Amino acid sequence: MAKAKSSFICQVCGAVYTRWQGRCDSCGDWNTIAEELTDSGVGAGPKSVSGTGRAVPLVPLAGETESAARIETGIAELDRVLGGGFVMGSAILVGGDPGIGKSTLLLQAAAALAERGRSVVYVSGEEAVGQIRLRAQRLGLGDRNVALASETNAENILATLAAGSPPHLVIIDSIQTLWTDRVESAPGTVTQVRTSAQALTRYAKKSGAAVVLVGHVTKDGQIAGPRVVEHMVDAVLYFEGDTSHTFRILRGVKNRFGATDEIGVFEMTSLGLKEVANPSALFLDQRDKGASGSAVFAGMEGTRPVLVEIQALVSPSPLGTPRRAVVGWDSSRLSMVLAVLESRCGVRIGANDIYLNVAGGLKVGEPAADLAVAAALISSLTNAPLPPDAVYFGEISLAGGVRPVVHASLRLREAQKLGFSSAITGRLGTGDKAGGIVVSEFSELADLVGRIAANGRKAPTVD
Repeated sequence: MAKAKSSFICQVCGAVYTRWQGRCDSCGDWNTIAEELTDSGVGAGPKSVSGTGRAVPLVPLAGETESAARIETGIAELDRVLGGGFVMGSAILVGGDPGIGKSTLLLQAAAALAERGRSVVYVSGEEAVGQIRLRAQRLGLGDRNVALASETNAENILATLAAGSPPHLVIIDSIQTLWTDRVESAPGTVTQVRTSAQALTRYAKKSGAAVVLVGHVTKDGQIAGPRVVEHMVDAVLYFEGDTSHTFRILRGVKNRFGATDEIGVFEMTSLGLKEVANPSALFLDQRDKGASGSAVFAGMEGTRPVLVEIQALVSPSPLGTPRRAVVGWDSSRLSMVLAVLESRCGVRIGANDIYLNVAGGLKVGEPAADLAVAAALISSLTNAPLPPDAVYFGEISLAGGVRPVVHASLRLREAQKLGFSSAITGRLGTGDKAGGIVVSEFSELADLVGRIAANGRKAPTVD
């Protein structure tokens, strides 16, 4: 009998090697390379085929198109992230930390669709049917017509789905627990995850059912398994949040049928996840208006303007190397803002311990938060409370200038709706309208620093 060939595959990134080694050269992780058979899946060599392929019809680019059919869940925040509801025939990957609420959200979505007369199948590889029923009863959803199954074999799941008419929605919780007979490796390995996800995605395209795959995440916050799964599906959603806070954020990082970087905000309650219609009011609910080091940032999350509080604390450091602690923002971006304040504005701030926090646990990634961060830092350094009715947004350049940002009108409109009367930003574009809010435009960061420091109770150290 011929000996089965094998390859060594990284269980994090899917890189293939001819022999075992301790560290993966592709992703840099240690002890993640495992031996797997190469008969199929990742690392499989070319196989002999008989005959030739068949010609496929080619059609012109110009022609009539049909909009993708969608089914709305009735959960407005979920539908917003999806772009208007589940697209029939699409495959969606949902990832998040353990216990963040992925299964709860999907069970609520399944119950909402079932209440609207849609057929839903919920397959769990982690819980028994009785456990799912207990969770549904706790959420007050025990009477909904949702078909349940507890199975981990991909072939059995596909055979069950093929036995009846295609459902409108299929939920697989989770993809890391599935295994298929076509691959000889343990469940959760790169080959098993890739092959199972490929089979379920192919079922979604052929049957027209929307398939949702739940994915575990690694310690770095990335969905576990090969990245090819994220390329394979139509949408990738991350469920974010902190267990110390009651709200959760559903963020779309990929969506072939809608906008990316769209967010939906939910609040975790005893009866499950409750959607938050106005997240800005939630993030600013317990803001300390009279404290120094607090600035309100008018940001954009996808197509939605969101106001959030930026908190900064600057204190003298007793150490030779000052501390830098950042929560909710890019630490390298903070280093750039500090360098601009030192070099272009003449403010000696680098020798202090600096703590920066985005209140509420929201993760801000856009450069428009530079101006709000700089204002909060100078406010804390000079002990000068910022005006409580002002919002800040603008990108800081390395030359010390303040650049305009996109969607300024939406940011100003959201600020005015929440009762803010003034905004500090860069130069507005020709199409941006201030509306009924007073806008102070700054082209140089040094001008804003001087304005804040003039109201401070202690003068900053300036070169």
